[in-house]
Amino acid sequence: MGLIDNINKLFDHRIRLGIMSILMVNEEVDFNRLKELLEVTDGNLASHTKTLEKAEYIRIEKSFIGKKPNTRYSATKLGKLSFKKHIQALEHIIKNQT
Repeated sequence: MGLIDNINKLFDHRIRLGIMSILMVNEEVDFNRLKELLEVTDGNLASHTKTLEKAEYIRIEKSFIGKKPNTRYSATKLGKLSFKKHIQALEHIIKNQT
């Protein structure tokens, strides 16, 4: 089993890659901030965060601030580990192409 086996299909999509990249450097990020950073629609973001939550790569917390709903996202330990392995595998492939 080589590093190439660490390429994770869940991170193939640019939006999921973006979500994980943002959550790797931020403790947590709310829905509107993620949407703004990734320049995606509400539905698109909701669909991709749901996929990552199902894989247990991110945690979703819903609450209210006053009467406004607030959804916050954070990466789980499993998510961080899987994403690091994915990035290392990509780096390995890139380095070995030259």
